[in-house]
Formats: sequence, structure tokens, C-alpha cells
Amino acid sequence: MNEIQKKFCSKMTNWFLFKAYAIQKLPLAFLTGFKIVELDESKCVTRVKYSYLNKNPFRSTFWAVLGMAAELSTGAYALLATKGKEESIAVILIDNHAEFVKKAIGVTTFTCSNWLAFEKAVCRAIETGEPQLATGRSIGSNSDGETIALFEFTWSFKIRDQPKSSPSSSRK
Repeated sequence: MNEIQKKFCSKMTNWFLFKAYAIQKLPLAFLTGFKIVELDESKCVTRVKYSYLNKNPFRSTFWAVLGMAAELSTGAYALLATKGKEESIAVILIDNHAEFVKKAIGVTTFTCSNWLAFEKAVCRAIETGEPQLATGRSIGSNSDGETIALFEFTWSFKIRDQPKSSPSSSRK
């Protein structure tokens, strides 16, 4: 991990800085109260609590809130992999799959631990100039360690086209 990536990890796991980021970039993350509790090369861990704003009529956490917390555990890796690179890289979510195993009550923690897939995909996109894919698997568990849900998110990485200089700017 480069220094810019390490700083990004530190920012995203800082409660105050993540809240500020969430207000700007992820307003529903701010409202629902989920957060990144750990982000490094070994794993990305996000957490969401069952609460008034997150509930469904069945007295459990709404599936979409679980999906957002799970997506963040893979999406943080997708963003992290682009940090500190010279090239501007577009990141887009292109596919997801979910399996709900158990009712989500209390605190649900999502863990994604395949950082290298994201880093390799970004490096291949830079080397080849072609879009590359990485799939992150996020496992949601309750406070007893029981699996609540399994999510897979597939991300695409592509080098952005550099704007061509206009003829008027090259005359100066």
C-alpha cells in the first residue's frame, strides 16, 4: 500500500472524518449510521446497527441498509485501489448478488478480505488500457458471529480518457 492509500484508510476509519465524507458523498450512510471500523490490506469491516431509521416492518434491519453496508465494505477497497495512481481511474459497480441467511437484528458487521483482487484489477487496467473487473465478497455476521447475509459486488475499473488539448490552448 502506498502512502496515499494509507492516509485514505486512516481517514475512512476516523469517525468524524467519515461522517464528513458521508454527508458529502454518501448521505444515506450518514442517515443510517453505518461506518467503516477497519480498513487495511487484510480486511475492510463495516458495521450497521438495527435502529428506527434502518428497520423494516418485520423488526429487523431493512435489506437495502444491509446492502449499503456490504457494498461499502467492497467499495472502500475499490476506491482505495485507485488512490495514489498517476492515472485517473473510473470505478463503477456493475453487478451484485445477495443471499440472506438469518434475520438481522442488533449490530451487523460486514467483512471483505480480498483487497488484492482490487489492487490487481486496477494495475491491469493501467497496464493494458482495458477495463478490468474485481469481485468483492462481503460476509455479514451478527454479534454472535453467525452469518446473516452474503453479498458479492463486481466493480469495473477503467482509465479515464484524458481531455485532448484544444488548438487554441496549444498556440499560447
